[in-house]
Amino acid sequence: MPRFVVHEHHSRRLHWDLRLEIGNALKSWAVPKQPPLQKGIKRLAVQVEDHALSYINFEGVIKEGYGKGTVKIWDKGSYEIENEKPHKIVLVLRGKKLKGGYVLLKFKTKERAKNHWLLFKR
Repeated sequence: MPRFVVHEHHSRRLHWDLRLEIGNALKSWAVPKQPPLQKGIKRLAVQVEDHALSYINFEGVIKEGYGKGTVKIWDKGSYEIENEKPHKIVLVLRGKKLKGGYVLLKFKTKERAKNHWLLFKR
């Protein structure tokens, strides 16, 4: 089964990075507030550049440049994609904290928000 990780990233601003193992990379979204643990909570998730698979177990301090700060694993586990369309990904997460059905839903795009998604538990 493919893996996922959520990194708690203390950089300029605290945020969480959701990363899904897809193919030979980690598809990644920066989530400004803690990912939802219960239904009814929606979180902004900004899609960012893919990361190398080797980053899935990374914890430590990034000392320079983009992403400078402390990174620790907040949650990790396996997942499966139940349904995937260009603007909607339906997942089942099997982590210690994130368990069950989740959805990533892309905003109707304006140029400024072209990488903006919603993350919520279903």
